[in-house]
Formats: sequence, C-alpha cells, structure tokens
Amino acid sequence: MGEGSAPGGRLDTDASRSMMEALLRRLFPICRSITGEGIRRTLRIIGEHVPLEWFQLPSGARVFDWTVPNEWNIRDAYIKDSTGRRLVDFRASNLHVVNYSVPVRRRMSLEALRPHLHTLPKQPTAIPYVTSYYEKQWGFCLSHQQYQALRDGEYDVRIDSTLQPGQLTWAEAVLPGETSEEILFSTYCCHPSMANNELSGPITVTALYRYVSSLPSRRYTYRFYYGPETIGALAYLSMRGDHLKAHLAHGFVVTCCGDSGPFTYKRTKDPASTLDKHVLHALKHSRVAYRTVSYFPESDDRQYSSPGWNLSMGTLARSIYGSYPEYHTSLDNLDFVSTESLLETLNVYLNVLDTLEHNTTYRNLKPYGQPQLGKYGLYPSIAGRNHGNDRVRQLEYLLSFSDGVHDLLDIADKLEQPIWELEGAVRDLVQARLLAPEQPAAGARPLREPGRKRGSRSFTRRGALSHAVSA
Repeated sequence: MGEGSAPGGRLDTDASRSMMEALLRRLFPICRSITGEGIRRTLRIIGEHVPLEWFQLPSGARVFDWTVPNEWNIRDAYIKDSTGRRLVDFRASNLHVVNYSVPVRRRMSLEALRPHLHTLPKQPTAIPYVTSYYEKQWGFCLSHQQYQALRDGEYDVRIDSTLQPGQLTWAEAVLPGETSEEILFSTYCCHPSMANNELSGPITVTALYRYVSSLPSRRYTYRFYYGPETIGALAYLSMRGDHLKAHLAHGFVVTCCGDSGPFTYKRTKDPASTLDKHVLHALKHSRVAYRTVSYFPESDDRQYSSPGWNLSMGTLARSIYGSYPEYHTSLDNLDFVSTESLLETLNVYLNVLDTLEHNTTYRNLKPYGQPQLGKYGLYPSIAGRNHGNDRVRQLEYLLSFSDGVHDLLDIADKLEQPIWELEGAVRDLVQARLLAPEQPAAGARPLREPGRKRGSRSFTRRGALSHAVSA
C-alpha cells in the first residue's frame, strides 16, 4: 500500500524498506561499546524515528552484583611498519581494536606484539570481535592472513583511546494501551560494525515502534528498550524490574533478524508461559521455515529470566547468535544481511502481535445445544458443499469451544487456521449476542482491518519527536 493509505493495521513496505536501508548505512560505521559516544550517537539516530527517553548512570555506580565501568571512547588506532605504512588500521574497520583497549603508544618488536594480536585461523579472512570491558588490557584484531604477512622487525603501535569516568546510557519508549499489561521489546546497541548480531535488532524494534504507534487502538502497553547488552539490561532492570514483574505479560530479546537463514525461536525459560504457544502459532501460519530451541542463558535473557525476575521473555531471530560462522566477526557485514530479510522478520513479529492482541476467552451465551444460526442471519440460505461451509465451520467451532476455558488460540489451532482469520466470525457472533468475552473489559482489538491479507500494513509517521535525558 502507498503512503496515502489510511493508518491502522497496514504496513507500508516501501517506507519500511527505505527506513531500514538508511539506518543500516548510517549506523554500521559507528564504533559502539557499552559506554561512550558511539552508543549515544546511535541512540540519537534512532531517536529520529522513535521518541526516546534517555537514562544514565555514572561510572562506579553499583547495579546488583556489577559496577558501571569507566566510559570508553576511541579516535584512532594502528600498527605501522618501519616505513610508516598502516598494516592494521582502525579507520578501515573498527573491529581491528580490542573493544575497551586502554591507550597505547609505543614502538615494539613483533615478538613483543604477538600476545596482543587476535585472529581466527579457521576463518583466515575474518577479523574477530574481542572485548575486555572489565580488565585493563589492549590489543588488535586482524585477519589471520594479515597476521601471517607480518615480518620480524619493529612496529609503531598506537591506540588513541580514553578510559575515564563517564556515563552508562540507555533509552526507552512507551506506547500506552487499553490495559496495564505490557509487552517489552528489548534490543542492544553496544557492538561495533556487525550488521546481523547488532544492527538488525535495533532496526527491527524501530520498525515495530513505528507500526504499533500508528494503530488506532491496542490492547497491550508496549515498551521498547535500547541499550548496551548485559550491564545495560541490568541497569534497566534496576530501574524497571519491579514494574515489569508486576505488569509484563510477554517480552522479546530482539537480535539477529537480518540474515537469510530460517527463523529460530528460543523458548521462554518458564514452561508455563503462554508466549511460546502464541509465537509458534504465528510462525506456523506465517508460512516460513523455522525451528525451536529450548531456553539457554545467553544474551540479555540471562538478566530478564534470572531467578529474581523470571520474566516471560522469548527470542525470535533468524540464525541465532553463535550458530552462524559470521557471528562476532567482520563477515557479519552489510552483505550478510538484507532489507528483504528484515522485512520478513518484521512481518513475522507483527503476526505474533496479531496473535497476542486477538487472543481472548469467550463464552457461549446460548450454551444448551447449537443455536439456530439461520435465525441470526449466520447460516447460508443454501447449505451444502461450497456454500459457506468454511464460515459455518468457524461459527460451530467457536460456539462449541467458547466455554470460558478454551481461548481463541485453542480454537484456531483446532481449526488449523490463523487466529486472525477468526475475527469476522467472532464479530458476527458477538453482534448476534451469541458470544461474549469472558472478561469483557478492555479486550482484544484487531491489529488490521478485517479481511486484509498478510503484509498489507502501512506506517504513518507520528508527530514531533521528543528527547529527554535523565541524570
């Protein structure tokens, strides 16, 4: 649909693609870390699309069992040979420096330099991503081919960085819904130039915000978090943990959304959580290849799902972290991801939201035998094969299983249909006063206009964007 389409429940694919491409190009060159100007610059760019509220904690602040480290910033780094030629150059790739390296300026032999060099012998063309956030070290990362080309001699080594008291920065945006129940999208933006492991998550969350903000109504309150992995999520929980424990219905750690691999859903830690059921339903009816894996403590779900919080958090990704050879290397670049994969991931997430928003438990108001549907104008005037059987089947299943126990997702699974395709039948039964929500307060609202097909949503840009910073 084009820009002139009415807002609410439709995705403008062209606008989404354009935004995603622009964000990939602008954000990829930035050298990010868990603190510093790189992450602030990233949040400022995302803030052009999402009205982010910023929060900060000073270096030295305690966050549960952790301490906020000093802030790290870097201007330049290199290894030069005796002729002054840069053999390893931060300006060529910001992965060439061990993230959080202390400043260094010295002349040294290759023998003395070797302990500070990191390579991947099994991936000789790739530059590895190496960090040392909490230990004062320094080093360079280079391809194994570059490493093997080094010759004995003296080298000029320079890391022009600063490591001094500063701030840990994160940001969030909230879209209120009709209930206080919340859905959280959490993503991290602390890695340098890695397109799938890093940028695909924030870009997908930004597209999700823009879509959800365009809806005329929503059942849930939606919360969007951007910040550094681990220490940022811990700081966020120190601020929002009690609130989330009281109000969070479901949440997602959003990462690895842009490659061409099949979808991977990492289940929640709690087997009693209903999120897994919703996501698997949406995946099945999105007609995409997917696999599921059991929960394992990795990424920020280690924090959200830790025993003290036990929040219902899943991870819906493509090739999940650690499972593809490009992971944490320079091969995770702009050629490894595509906007088409990002758009497909976005659509699957929107199908998940449709499933969550639609799912309600109903009760049959005339439960003693089947109501005479023709009396309510709900039965085709001519019955038989090819005469309204699909709709009649939906009506009969809804009336049969709307007992206050089975929810719409149960009924959709029995029909082997996506939950969003029951919307018309539910509406007809409610209007005929044959069906009513079990808890008829602020209930499920459709995320799309009735009858719209997959992928026919559109964005509308919201009003002026705000930018607040809290000390």
